[in-house]
Amino acid sequence: MTDFTPRLQISDGVQKIFDIVRKKFVALTPEELVRQQLLHFLTTHKKFPIALLQVETALQYNNKNYRADIIANDRMGKPLMIAECKAPEIEISQKTFEQIARYNLVLKVPFLLITNGQQHFFCRFDAEKNNFCFEEELPNYDELLKSI
Repeated sequence: MTDFTPRLQISDGVQKIFDIVRKKFVALTPEELVRQQLLHFLTTHKKFPIALLQVETALQYNNKNYRADIIANDRMGKPLMIAECKAPEIEISQKTFEQIARYNLVLKVPFLLITNGQQHFFCRFDAEKNNFCFEEELPNYDELLKSI
Protein backbone atom coordinates (compact mmCIF):
# COMPACT_ATOMS: atom_id res chain seq x y z
CA MET A 1 0.00 0.00 0.00
CA THR A 2 1.25 3.53 0.49
CA ASP A 3 2.59 6.03 2.98
CA PHE A 4 0.85 5.66 6.31
CA THR A 5 1.71 7.17 9.68
CA PRO A 6 -0.59 5.68 12.30
CA ARG A 7 -1.70 7.46 15.45
CA LEU A 8 -0.47 5.30 18.30
CA GLN A 9 -0.81 5.45 22.06
CA ILE A 10 -0.18 3.24 25.05
CA SER A 11 -3.12 2.83 27.39
CA ASP A 12 -3.12 0.53 30.43
CA GLY A 13 0.12 -0.99 29.16
CA VAL A 14 -1.43 -1.87 25.77
CA GLN A 15 -0.24 -0.32 22.54
CA LYS A 16 -3.20 0.99 20.54
CA ILE A 17 -3.82 2.42 17.09
CA PHE A 18 -6.47 4.97 16.15
CA ASP A 19 -9.24 3.55 13.96
CA ILE A 20 -10.41 6.29 11.61
CA VAL A 21 -13.81 4.63 11.04
CA ARG A 22 -14.69 3.65 14.60
CA LYS A 23 -13.08 6.91 15.81
CA LYS A 24 -11.36 5.30 18.76
CA PHE A 25 -8.11 3.64 19.75
CA VAL A 26 -8.09 -0.15 19.44
CA ALA A 27 -5.48 -2.74 20.37
CA LEU A 28 -2.60 -2.77 17.92
CA THR A 29 -2.17 -6.22 16.41
CA PRO A 30 -0.47 -7.08 13.12
CA GLU A 31 -3.90 -7.60 11.51
CA GLU A 32 -5.20 -4.31 12.90
CA LEU A 33 -2.22 -2.47 11.44
CA VAL A 34 -3.03 -3.96 8.01
CA ARG A 35 -6.70 -2.97 8.44
CA GLN A 36 -5.76 0.62 9.31
CA GLN A 37 -3.31 0.79 6.40
CA LEU A 38 -6.08 -0.39 4.07
CA LEU A 39 -8.59 2.11 5.49
CA HIS A 40 -6.05 4.89 4.94
CA PHE A 41 -5.43 3.70 1.37
CA LEU A 42 -9.15 3.44 0.59
CA THR A 43 -10.01 6.88 1.95
CA THR A 44 -6.89 8.80 0.92
CA HIS A 45 -5.90 7.27 -2.40
CA LYS A 46 -9.08 5.61 -3.69
CA LYS A 47 -11.48 8.28 -2.39
CA PHE A 48 -13.84 5.94 -0.53
CA PRO A 49 -16.10 8.11 1.69
CA ILE A 50 -15.23 7.30 5.29
CA ALA A 51 -18.91 7.56 6.27
CA LEU A 52 -19.70 4.65 3.94
CA LEU A 53 -17.16 2.28 5.50
CA GLN A 54 -17.88 -0.22 8.26
CA VAL A 55 -15.29 -2.07 10.35
CA GLU A 56 -15.64 -5.41 12.16
CA THR A 57 -19.25 -5.85 11.07
CA ALA A 58 -21.07 -8.81 12.60
CA LEU A 59 -22.51 -11.37 10.17
CA GLN A 60 -24.33 -14.62 10.72
CA TYR A 61 -24.16 -17.60 8.37
CA ASN A 62 -25.45 -21.09 9.16
CA ASN A 63 -26.08 -20.02 12.76
CA LYS A 64 -22.42 -19.07 13.19
CA ASN A 65 -21.21 -15.57 13.97
CA TYR A 66 -18.52 -13.93 11.85
CA ARG A 67 -17.02 -10.46 11.50
CA ALA A 68 -16.23 -8.81 8.18
CA ASP A 69 -13.10 -6.68 8.50
CA ILE A 70 -14.25 -3.87 6.22
CA ILE A 71 -17.45 -3.33 4.28
CA ALA A 72 -17.64 -0.47 1.80
CA ASN A 73 -21.15 0.67 0.98
CA ASP A 74 -22.53 2.48 -2.04
CA ARG A 75 -24.11 5.90 -1.64
CA MET A 76 -27.47 4.30 -0.79
CA GLY A 77 -25.87 2.36 2.08
CA LYS A 78 -25.96 -0.99 0.28
CA PRO A 79 -22.82 -3.16 0.65
CA LEU A 80 -20.53 -2.78 -2.36
CA MET A 81 -17.26 -4.44 -1.34
CA ILE A 82 -15.97 -6.69 1.42
CA ALA A 83 -12.31 -6.48 2.44
CA GLU A 84 -10.60 -9.19 4.47
CA CYS A 85 -7.34 -8.32 6.22
CA LYS A 86 -4.75 -10.76 7.48
CA ALA A 87 -1.54 -10.18 9.41
CA PRO A 88 1.54 -9.89 7.17
CA GLU A 89 2.86 -13.28 8.28
CA ILE A 90 -0.40 -15.02 7.32
CA GLU A 91 -0.30 -16.44 3.81
CA ILE A 92 -3.34 -15.70 1.69
CA SER A 93 -4.68 -19.12 0.82
CA GLN A 94 -7.73 -20.88 -0.54
CA LYS A 95 -9.06 -20.84 3.02
CA THR A 96 -8.94 -17.02 2.99
CA PHE A 97 -10.91 -16.90 -0.26
CA GLU A 98 -13.44 -19.35 1.19
CA GLN A 99 -13.81 -17.12 4.25
CA ILE A 100 -14.61 -13.99 2.24
CA ALA A 101 -16.85 -15.98 -0.14
CA ARG A 102 -18.81 -17.17 2.92
CA TYR A 103 -19.31 -13.55 3.97
CA ASN A 104 -20.47 -12.81 0.46
CA LEU A 105 -23.19 -15.46 0.71
CA VAL A 106 -24.71 -13.12 3.28
CA LEU A 107 -23.85 -9.70 1.80
CA LYS A 108 -23.97 -10.45 -1.94
CA VAL A 109 -21.51 -7.71 -2.94
CA PRO A 110 -19.99 -7.35 -6.40
CA PHE A 111 -16.40 -6.77 -5.19
CA LEU A 112 -14.01 -8.57 -2.85
CA LEU A 113 -10.59 -7.48 -1.60
CA ILE A 114 -8.10 -9.57 0.37
CA THR A 115 -4.78 -8.30 1.74
CA ASN A 116 -2.11 -9.15 4.25
CA GLY A 117 -0.35 -5.85 3.64
CA GLN A 118 2.14 -7.59 1.34
CA GLN A 119 -0.15 -9.27 -1.19
CA HIS A 120 -3.42 -7.82 -2.43
CA PHE A 121 -6.17 -9.52 -4.41
CA PHE A 122 -9.13 -7.65 -5.82
CA CYS A 123 -11.89 -9.35 -7.73
CA ARG A 124 -15.33 -8.83 -9.15
CA PHE A 125 -17.96 -11.42 -8.30
CA ASP A 126 -20.32 -12.35 -11.13
CA ALA A 127 -23.43 -13.65 -9.37
CA GLU A 128 -25.05 -14.89 -12.60
CA LYS A 129 -22.03 -17.05 -13.48
CA ASN A 130 -21.13 -17.67 -9.82
CA ASN A 131 -17.46 -16.91 -10.46
CA PHE A 132 -14.73 -14.43 -9.57
CA CYS A 133 -12.83 -12.28 -12.05
CA PHE A 134 -9.54 -10.99 -10.67
CA GLU A 135 -8.62 -7.42 -11.56
CA GLU A 136 -5.18 -5.83 -11.81
CA GLU A 137 -6.00 -2.92 -9.54
CA LEU A 138 -8.70 -1.58 -7.28
CA PRO A 139 -10.34 1.39 -9.02
CA ASN A 140 -11.22 4.52 -7.11
CA TYR A 141 -14.64 4.66 -5.44
CA ASP A 142 -16.49 6.52 -8.19
CA GLU A 143 -15.10 4.21 -10.90
CA LEU A 144 -16.12 1.20 -8.82
CA LEU A 145 -19.68 2.53 -8.61
CA LYS A 146 -19.81 3.15 -12.37
CA SER A 147 -18.68 -0.41 -13.11
CA ILE A 148 -21.68 -2.12 -11.50
